[in-house]
Amino acid sequence: MSQISAPSAISIRDVQKTYAGTKGEPGKHALKGVSFEVPQGGIFGLLGPNGAGKSTLINVLAGLVTKSAGSAEIWGFDIDDQRRNAKRAIGIVPQEIVFDPFFTPYEVLENQAGFYGVPKAERRSEELLAAVRLTDKRDAYARTLSGGMKRRLLIAKAMVHSPPILVLDEPTAGVDVELRRQLWELVTELNRQGVTIVLTTHYLEEAEQLCDRIAIINNGELIANKTTSEMVGMAREKIVVVSTDKDLPSAPVHSAFIKSALTGERTVEVTYDKDALTAGQVLAILQEQGVTIEDVTTREADLEDVFVQLTGAG
Repeated sequence: MSQISAPSAISIRDVQKTYAGTKGEPGKHALKGVSFEVPQGGIFGLLGPNGAGKSTLINVLAGLVTKSAGSAEIWGFDIDDQRRNAKRAIGIVPQEIVFDPFFTPYEVLENQAGFYGVPKAERRSEELLAAVRLTDKRDAYARTLSGGMKRRLLIAKAMVHSPPILVLDEPTAGVDVELRRQLWELVTELNRQGVTIVLTTHYLEEAEQLCDRIAIINNGELIANKTTSEMVGMAREKIVVVSTDKDLPSAPVHSAFIKSALTGERTVEVTYDKDALTAGQVLAILQEQGVTIEDVTTREADLEDVFVQLTGAG
């Protein structure tokens, strides 16, 4: 008997958004027919340069922006025809830190649960404060919390109605390394508990480590949607870093090199297509050009290399 596959956590079909122009100027086509599925139970990365359309798409799902065309479903509920059920199935953690600074963290969560119609007996405010390690700040004014505590409170706020999907829009932008680590431990634990995570981030190394699948948007269009391992496998470039015995006046040049650059007076970094050359061939070319090699290291392509290839960013 064939197994029936579970429906997608989020299904986006040909979603378009055009913002009206002003003073005779043409409108901005922020989304140009984006389509993809977010599988249930994983961590899905949505990447793209600034202005690519990521936040617009998230705001469409959140009900804050009205799409111009297309359709979207959240946990099987159409965002237009079944708006209430769709909203209850998703929690959004915005980039901006937004809540009343004169409420305590406990009051913030209680009020948010009330907005979603969660009965008092079913509210999880204490449990959520414990999950985001804010129990000791339960009764402090929210305005007195540190930036990291406010970020964690936003995650708890997005979870008050127990949504099966949590969307985080640039959650670690502008935070220090330790806080970033704490946030990802929290997000990973939520995912282990069965919550489907969708995140946008500028930290490509972070996405490579955390995400099962990644979609890349550029100029309002979907340009890639693959498992993380497949995405990294798309990178054809490899880098050889060579240390020499004397100063180099300029970087060695060869038609087979994609790029060659001095990264120090005695260090040259050569980027090449690993489908066309081997590292040994690169070293042989350098030696033919009179470069005396003292040390060699290589670096495999990573998600950042793919991102640069696909978007032209860099």
